[in-house]
Amino acid sequence: MQLLKDKIRNEGKVKDGNVLKVDSFLNHQMDIKFFNEIGKEFKRRFEGEEITKILTIESSGIGIACIVAQYFDVPVVFAKKSKTSNIAGDVYTHKVQSFTHNRIFDIIVAKDFLNPEDKILVIDDFLAKGSALQGLIGLIQDAGATLVGAGIVIEKGFQGGGELIRNMGVRVESLAIVDGMTEKEGCIFRN
Repeated sequence: MQLLKDKIRNEGKVKDGNVLKVDSFLNHQMDIKFFNEIGKEFKRRFEGEEITKILTIESSGIGIACIVAQYFDVPVVFAKKSKTSNIAGDVYTHKVQSFTHNRIFDIIVAKDFLNPEDKILVIDDFLAKGSALQGLIGLIQDAGATLVGAGIVIEKGFQGGGELIRNMGVRVESLAIVDGMTEKEGCIFRN
């Protein structure tokens, strides 16, 4: 998606440790007009697929998932990173290693919101090493639901998560794949 690549080049910042900061438009301050373009693109890429729910993980994926959900006219479920008092009853849970926070989280979804009849599209802002996506896939499998695919805004192709998930037989649609990046030269995108 050329619009996304341009936005990353113009507003993104590469930091030490393979960190791509896109917080001015994607995951801190959110550019809703831009999110609408992302929603349209995921709708185009998954056109014709039966989707009953969108699943994401807190917190950066939520805004994007909500906009995408409007195009599919389905609800959004987000996996929480900690059990709170407002999650009552049985839950699905998986462990996820966070690249950004360098720690392990238990992600949680109440069993009321994922069921075997669901056909789920996963939406997230980043795919790096694949741990978050593997955790979400585990929740879907535990629920007996069907995974339609994963829509990723930015994939860090050089960190292997995309390859790992695709090798599991999962359809992954990434709007921009970064094959390398440096503070001096910025991002190198896959065509």
